[in-house]
Amino acid sequence: MKQSTLLGLFLCLFFPIRAQQVYTVDNIPKVHLQDKTRYVCNPASILSAAACDSIDHMLYALEQQTGIETVVAVLPSIGQEDCFDFSHQLLNKWGVGKKDKNNGLVLLLVTDQRCVQFYTGYGLEGDLPDAICKRIQTRNMVPYLKEGNWDAGMVAGVKAVCARLDGSMTNDSQDEGGGDEDPIGLIILAILGTFAVAGFIGFLAARAMNRCPNCGKHQLQRTGSVLISNRNGVKTEDVTYTCLNCGHQVVRRKQSYDENYRSGGGGGPFIGGFGGGFGGSSGGGFSGGSFGGGMGGGGGAGTRF
Repeated sequence: MKQSTLLGLFLCLFFPIRAQQVYTVDNIPKVHLQDKTRYVCNPASILSAAACDSIDHMLYALEQQTGIETVVAVLPSIGQEDCFDFSHQLLNKWGVGKKDKNNGLVLLLVTDQRCVQFYTGYGLEGDLPDAICKRIQTRNMVPYLKEGNWDAGMVAGVKAVCARLDGSMTNDSQDEGGGDEDPIGLIILAILGTFAVAGFIGFLAARAMNRCPNCGKHQLQRTGSVLISNRNGVKTEDVTYTCLNCGHQVVRRKQSYDENYRSGGGGGPFIGGFGGGFGGSSGGGFSGGSFGGGMGGGGGAGTRF
């Protein structure tokens, strides 16, 4: 017993147990700043280089096509931090997403908590709602992640997210267990119906406007006008309409915008644009990117596996 105790002390002295690195939003590498085509923070090499390359390629294509900015963080531990809170801090601290669109997205995998978390900016909550995030996790990712196949799980998840956001996902309504209704067809029908109703109302209004109050015929025609005022680009004029059937005249006061009016504001209230979230104007000699200053909206979903 004494010998085994001495052996244990010897091993601890000469072969110390390395504590697992705990990562925070401040110490994970900002790879996108060094290379604008990289989106995967993989400091512990949990993912293979091939998996990182595949994810980077998909997310670069997604940003070029849609402007959506994404961070994928694959970490062994975040200590006692909650996965949702960590993703929220990461998106807001780094400003992931365009400032005027808030179209940022964080995909987080923490292996010791066995947690995968999606977190979306305000502008993505409609395109990537919580239910879709959950479905992608449970259907595309968790079967692989349960087996410790981090590469396959993350690549499959990112592929499904990109398909959803770039419009290439097919049979989406059937996957959600819906009926035979075609949502796109219903939307088109609704739009056409709205235009039809608006057109009919416009027709009735125009018909009422050209009805002569004297003879009742719909033959009033504009024959002249007198300008009353032109202030701040708004013209006021008295318009004369003459009935082609009985000759009765009607004068109506109308207002309209003067197409030749210019405000003289010298370019409007905003000149120039907003800077990016990182990189600034210091330059640095690398081909890094910068996130646009987006904010998170609290959307997304998380799954334990």
